[in-house]
Amino acid sequence: MGSVITPQHVEIVDVPSAQRHLGSGAVQQLDDCHLERWGLCLECSTPEDPVHDSEITWLLPEPGLRLTRYRPRSRHARPDGSLLTAARIDRDARSWITTDLHLGLEVPQQGQPRIVNSEEYASAINRGQLTLDDADLALRTVHSVFDEVSLHRDIEQWLAHRGMFTGL
Repeated sequence: MGSVITPQHVEIVDVPSAQRHLGSGAVQQLDDCHLERWGLCLECSTPEDPVHDSEITWLLPEPGLRLTRYRPRSRHARPDGSLLTAARIDRDARSWITTDLHLGLEVPQQGQPRIVNSEEYASAINRGQLTLDDADLALRTVHSVFDEVSLHRDIEQWLAHRGMFTGL
């Protein structure tokens, strides 16, 4: 079974209007969009999702990551883990532009992180959808973060060690 290849995923967040412009052309109104010294927090409702109430995403330019978590609908549900995706993040006074680099880490609430999307990453390189520089950046970023999160044994401890407090 082959993996599905998607074009390079680019999103633009217009901070003053709290809107996320997706690569598909769709515009998503965010419930929350605020800056911290370590990154940009985005939150949007997920009314079509039967399990999750909202998606919370942190754009973290210094490590070159997008951190995504989902808030469960039921307060009794166990929270999912986190998804860390390598990303090129550019910003100006008004907008944050993220380019997904196709490689990431899935970090459960308990347990070791694992590398995800490696087939999509390799296929994106082969098809020319990911430059060799971006591919190298993604690989270095994901492996470095894998080592750091494993060393700290917990994503929250790793974030705190880096001076980032997501409040999730």
